Amino acid sequence: MSGDDAVLGGVLARLLARSRAHGPAELPGLVREAARGLGADGAGILLADVQQRHLVPLPGDGDGERAGEIEVEGTLGGRAYRLQRTQLSNGAAPVGWYPLVDGAERIGVLRIEGGGRDGGALARFEALASLVALLAVSKSAYSDLIVQAGRRHRMSLQAELLWAFLPPRTIGTRDVTSSAVLEPAYDVGGDAFDHSVARGHLHVSVFDAMGHDLASGGASSVALAACRATRRAGGGLADIVHAIDRTLAQWIPDRLLTAVVADLDTVTGELSWVNCAHPPPLLVRGRRIVPDALLRPAELPLGLGFHEHGPQPVHHARLQPGDRILVHTDGVTEARSASGELFGERRLADTLVQHMAGGEPAPEALRQLIHALVTHQDHRLRDDATILLAEWHPHRPGRPA
Repeated sequence: MSGDDAVLGGVLARLLARSRAHGPAELPGLVREAARGLGADGAGILLADVQQRHLVPLPGDGDGERAGEIEVEGTLGGRAYRLQRTQLSNGAAPVGWYPLVDGAERIGVLRIEGGGRDGGALARFEALASLVALLAVSKSAYSDLIVQAGRRHRMSLQAELLWAFLPPRTIGTRDVTSSAVLEPAYDVGGDAFDHSVARGHLHVSVFDAMGHDLASGGASSVALAACRATRRAGGGLADIVHAIDRTLAQWIPDRLLTAVVADLDTVTGELSWVNCAHPPPLLVRGRRIVPDALLRPAELPLGLGFHEHGPQPVHHARLQPGDRILVHTDGVTEARSASGELFGERRLADTLVQHMAGGEPAPEALRQLIHALVTHQDHRLRDDATILLAEWHPHRPGRPA
């Protein structure tokens, strides 16, 4: 082990050990100390807000060195977040911006002041950023401080309920990536999404409950719970649909819910799905949507108790490497501008393909897409809007993971 590696290992080990005995408020100070141990002049943690428009400093026991809030658009820090690549500023006081990523989920950036620009220095600070991301995520599970740092407005009760149930916005492996966005972030009513990877399969589901109140949020939360409980007990797609339908009919009988529940075999590319009165999934191949590729007859919405009494049709399609599956709620395509113009499926596809063709990763393309939708409605959404994009990019032997 080289001397630099020994220093890095010691700094990271001390940070990890000390973080166990300190709360989130002390994390910025611990990270500054670790950065100085690696040769930096200072450091700051900035986390993305709920709508991914701003990077906000994590509050702590600061000594005046914390970076201020910055925009995701038009800044080097924002570029590091958007593209998930380190960015370095020029000038007399060099600053490095290092993306904070937990698995495939972007959570913010680490701002490093000074510290050198050679390859060894960059590698050391990128290693520090990786550990900082893990620490921030682990502490957010029990700390309002980190959660509040990402909020700019008061969250409605139904939105608070749903966000507590939702998974990370982005998950992935070397074979598949799934990313989702949801608006209005602070007042979402009945939309929800889920995704999970296990044993060579990606599960995705998108729900849209009738209404826009606490009962709607409750219906979607119950659907998420029934979906996960059934899936984790070994049930298939038809079992999941039966469980959600039965549970809603029994406990929230006045609420209906549309859904797409799907499974992707990440080895073979076989996609299986059930559509319960929901807009059909879209197949994006290359730079275009394949017309009607996944259009199948839809079933009745969930909550009627109907799905318990007969076999549930499960549809199948075989994907090609690089294919993307787009699932959305009707609040996306039916969104209207002030003049009454629909956002529409064509605009949805064109906006997404435009950003992905420019080399943007899926989470960034979705972020841009949902912001375009909000702008289309003059920032006054009349319905929930959820978009989930799953991409199959199978790893081949001999190709770097």
